[in-house]
Amino acid sequence: MIERYTKPEMAAIWSQENKLKVMMEVEILACEGMAAIGQIPEEAAKNIREKASFTVERVNEIEKTTRHDVIAFVSCLAENIGEDGKYVHAGMTSSDILDTGLAVQMKQAGEANLKLLKEFAEVIKEKAIQYKDTLCIGRTHGVHAEPITFGLKLAVWYEETLRNIERLEHAIENISAGQISGAVGTFANIDPRIEEYVCEHLGLKPEPVSTQVIARDRHTEYMMTLAIIATSLDKFMTEIRNLQRTEIFEVMEEFKKGQKGSSAMPHKRNPMTCERICGLARVIRGNVIPTLENSVLWHERDLAHSSVERVIIPDSTTLLYYILTLAINVVKNLEVHEDQMMANVEKTLGLVFSQRLMLTIVGKGHQRDDVYPLVQAHALHAWDTKTSFKELVRQDENIMQYITEEELDNIFDYSYHTKNVDYIFKRCGLI
Repeated sequence: MIERYTKPEMAAIWSQENKLKVMMEVEILACEGMAAIGQIPEEAAKNIREKASFTVERVNEIEKTTRHDVIAFVSCLAENIGEDGKYVHAGMTSSDILDTGLAVQMKQAGEANLKLLKEFAEVIKEKAIQYKDTLCIGRTHGVHAEPITFGLKLAVWYEETLRNIERLEHAIENISAGQISGAVGTFANIDPRIEEYVCEHLGLKPEPVSTQVIARDRHTEYMMTLAIIATSLDKFMTEIRNLQRTEIFEVMEEFKKGQKGSSAMPHKRNPMTCERICGLARVIRGNVIPTLENSVLWHERDLAHSSVERVIIPDSTTLLYYILTLAINVVKNLEVHEDQMMANVEKTLGLVFSQRLMLTIVGKGHQRDDVYPLVQAHALHAWDTKTSFKELVRQDENIMQYITEEELDNIFDYSYHTKNVDYIFKRCGLI
């Protein structure tokens, strides 16, 4: 199921083949950098560029003996290069190619997710504009409050998604740092100009100061950004799930011909895609704790972070890509029941106008503490007896002495609650 949504981008990015290709490019660029400053012959660098190659199978075979993945990889390159293979990895340490290569892969994965996130923003924008004036009830504490529009609900999602785009762009920029600084980051055995050369050609910036590894706060920020985005999707899909409940029934996930909702009950249409998104968002959030713990290493480095990152970084970026794809489809194909939204607005028999009634009377010079219980009594009675709130108010001389019949009609006008929708949409850049 997941492969259908992650190929070719994510599967290719996190394949062993791509990992080793990136590592090989780091090694080749380092040799070219050495040649550029006269440390090795230019012909050697050209030969290395031409002959450097590997197969995953051969690297794995060598690793069975070396029990060290980078040594196995470098040995494989040297086998294919020949005499000039002696220059490969000179003055470097394993983390120089592992961390620099990981930065490239995380940048690639981040950019793939960024592309989807921007697409998601556009899908939300289109729906928000479409339903800008579609009246629906706003709920606080799960209880009817006052009218909003469905477009406003989507506008909130749009703004949050724009912030997530900014967060991801920053996280990608911050993770795009490489190092070619040697065993403990001192450049004792390799010229700093090599690092500059490699990073420039990979689209990275040199890590200003490293130990044997790039500090993991960069990776932590990146992973936490993925978790924030996943949590936003969780939030949006939870709202759709709630609105699809039988008692509310304002929106529904797409339900394709031939689809089944339950093995037992043929009538069921469940928000299963939204539920899947919400569930997988928990996995991405769960990976935040390990990435925080990865920031704490012994002295200049240890190996505690490495095995963890090989799981949580590909998993989180791939899962986010997957649920973003699902979320785009959910919003794009969302069934919106405008009539049901209006029916739900009217379900409380006009109680949504209680605040405006109170404010109108208070605005004429009366104390809020005196007016509130007067209005509340009718509101509670209206709900208990299923009576029109407006009619109860009209029949109460204690209230009607303060307002005219025309004012009463004006108070119970839905347009009062939507008069600033265009202003909000313009502020969001939606219109």
